[in-house]
Amino acid sequence: MKTVISMCVVVAAIGSASFVRADDTDTDAVQVHAFVSQGWLKSTDNNFLAQSSRGSFEFFEAGLNFTKQIDDRLRVGLQLFAQDLGPLGDYKAKVDWAYADYHYRDWLGLRIGRIKLPFGLYNDIADIDAAHPGALLPQSIYPATNRNFLLAQTGFELYGYRELGRRGGALDYRAYAGTIYLDLGTQPPGSPLAIVDLTIPYIAGGRVMWETPVEGLRIGASVQTLRLETHLLELADPRRPSPVAVNIPATLAVASAEYTIDDAIFAAEFSRWRTSAETSNPMVFPASPVTWDIRAYALMGYRLTPRLQPSVYYSIYYPDRQTKDMGAGTKQLDAAATLRVDISPNWILKLEGHWMRGTAALSTTLNPGRTLDTLADHWLLIVAKTTVYF
Repeated sequence: MKTVISMCVVVAAIGSASFVRADDTDTDAVQVHAFVSQGWLKSTDNNFLAQSSRGSFEFFEAGLNFTKQIDDRLRVGLQLFAQDLGPLGDYKAKVDWAYADYHYRDWLGLRIGRIKLPFGLYNDIADIDAAHPGALLPQSIYPATNRNFLLAQTGFELYGYRELGRRGGALDYRAYAGTIYLDLGTQPPGSPLAIVDLTIPYIAGGRVMWETPVEGLRIGASVQTLRLETHLLELADPRRPSPVAVNIPATLAVASAEYTIDDAIFAAEFSRWRTSAETSNPMVFPASPVTWDIRAYALMGYRLTPRLQPSVYYSIYYPDRQTKDMGAGTKQLDAAATLRVDISPNWILKLEGHWMRGTAALSTTLNPGRTLDTLADHWLLIVAKTTVYF
């Protein structure tokens, strides 16, 4: 019942928002925007994100956001968000981001609150479906299951924009520090371990994007460091009632490039994530040494008409560079093709196919009784997604 009530609050608010929405040029009024998205996932083998092997409509998102320009320099904003993605979300409404933004000068501003993380080209616009061509962003760098972890942080951010002269282009830079508050929600059945608690006590990082003198070309780099702390309880063995402490320090870095010219877009990113695991009981949860993975993709899209945009990308993910190509579970290669149709200025439809090789990004909880190496190595995924927004 609580789930239904939470979702009804978001939907009712979206339905009534048009009565209070102000024109975007009216700085004295509250600006209101909303979106509702419904998708469908179907895979030939293996469950990905949801029970996709039998077809799943558990691919839903809805958001309602408000922004208000208090004066020439101060702005505030907030977004309510609800989702259902397989075992995640369950339609529960939550505050997705909320901030106060003080714009001192173009070269210096300050945001405080729960702020979107600037990581790569698209992390801070991942929830804006109209801003990118695909139904799923390249999962090697923007995994959908990480949205609740790495979309936003609670703390502060310094940002700025500095022109470098006629031949130097401009720099767009952001630096931040804070923490991430996590809601465990309902844990999926069948897991041998229960999560007692899960915290990220700190996260810090930044992004610098160089808008080059070549029109439409921007190049940048992002880095963030964080620490995940959790306690796990083994359910299969009642003789071990004490939770096991697990600490996972991580450093994430990505190099990015994007070029837009006329109706075409080209983008490519290369990322390395450094992780390790420290544990109080290796018998329950084994410790792991420092591991560097490999993540990358290349994307190309072209707007044939104002309403039609095909795009393709190729994405690679190797959890450990030293063991890549040593089995299905040591890699995931994804060749994707998307057709985006803008049905109206406020309604889009995306049809997408993925030709997958490897299972490294799959969940053993969604594929019970199977290890990653025993799942199908070659498989297909079909995604359909439609979004209405204003």
